[in-house]
Amino acid sequence: MLVTDLPVHHKIITKLENKNITELTEIQERTILPALQGKDIIASSKTGSGKTFAFLVPAINRLMSQKALSRQDPRALILAPTRELAKQVFIEAKTLCTGLNLSCSLVVGGENYNDQVKALRRNPHIIVGTAGRIADHLGDKSVFLNGLELLIFDEADRMLDLGFAPQLSMINEFANHRKRQTMLFSATLDSVELNHMTGKLTKSAVRVSVGSATAEHGDINQQCYFADNVAHKDTLLCHEIKQRSYNQAIVFTATREDTDRLTALLNEDNLEAIALRGDLPQNKRAAIMSEFARGQYSVLVTTDVASRGLDLSKVGLVINFDLPKNADEYIHRIGRTGRAGQKGEAFSLIGPRDWKSFTALKEHLQYALACEAHSAHPAQFKGLKPAKLKPKDNKAKNGEKHNGPSNQAAKKVKRVDTMTGQDIGMAPIKRKPRMTHTDDDESQSEE
Repeated sequence: MLVTDLPVHHKIITKLENKNITELTEIQERTILPALQGKDIIASSKTGSGKTFAFLVPAINRLMSQKALSRQDPRALILAPTRELAKQVFIEAKTLCTGLNLSCSLVVGGENYNDQVKALRRNPHIIVGTAGRIADHLGDKSVFLNGLELLIFDEADRMLDLGFAPQLSMINEFANHRKRQTMLFSATLDSVELNHMTGKLTKSAVRVSVGSATAEHGDINQQCYFADNVAHKDTLLCHEIKQRSYNQAIVFTATREDTDRLTALLNEDNLEAIALRGDLPQNKRAAIMSEFARGQYSVLVTTDVASRGLDLSKVGLVINFDLPKNADEYIHRIGRTGRAGQKGEAFSLIGPRDWKSFTALKEHLQYALACEAHSAHPAQFKGLKPAKLKPKDNKAKNGEKHNGPSNQAAKKVKRVDTMTGQDIGMAPIKRKPRMTHTDDDESQSEE
């Protein structure tokens, strides 16, 4: 479906064409039309499929075509799991709103709280933020959601993974009225907690599922190499990142310490690397992401803080220096490349500490993922064998079935009749019939 076929304001179509968006992706085609009709949406698709514009286009068109419910309250609230993703959505929303008489504000943690209060007093039409900071402003009555028309959740599963369920419920209660439209987007809808939450957030929602998050991504070539230890991983990383052809690369590590160490290691080879850690101040993190997005650095070494939602079109290579413990996180990591129809590569280094995560990942994916020895720097490590189950007792060594019943337990215990007069402790004993004197004499004579 072409963008020009959308029943939206012509200015929105012009802005999309200016961004070289002429044809809708599948998730956009299946969600925008019902969203334009005012229906609640629950949608899932793989990363890089264009979910951001799938909710921005109908949201902005509604604000342009319908009268506001309130002059003071925000009309649309978009929630994202991380500050980086929220900032990216904010930039896209602000670009679309330019010249349309619609204002946007970014409200995330790590930024000056008082400056945000001042921005909220200017009554922005659209607020993009993180759940925790929005909940703080609601508690302090810096913002009210009585007139909210659109509540949008981007990467809803990740917000629940980060423990924001109480804040999401709070925001839902503050904006709970019948005229509100809700759109919930996620890379997967398999979570039990997410399905429980969608019942509270949406009403008669249209469900849209495009592909499976665990299905093989046709635009990403995936490889895994055995590694003996951290030093061996360093060797494989430096070798592969210099041999492969790419524009920009992202290296994911498990620890913040390794981000700095690997960045220094790569810079020694003149690879122009920069480190991004979750403990950095928000303004510093934003500056690093901005510099990397503009192409000032070739390699970004980071933890999972950059694994979700970020649309970095120049990234052609993703490297898992350490595998994530959560299998879903692997999908989001490699999804930083191969976006919008472009080809990408991803390789992972599998050491003894990664083997448990690798085994769980293979069971989670719907396609085969093999690990192989590197041709130039092979490892001695070939994987770990499953641990053998130990017998529960020593009887199994003697040829007996250790999980079967014992001979004594197998014997059937005869049920005792408690009314026959047999002495069995505290059980009732049957009384003997009362005897006459004659009977006593006869009994004595018999004795």
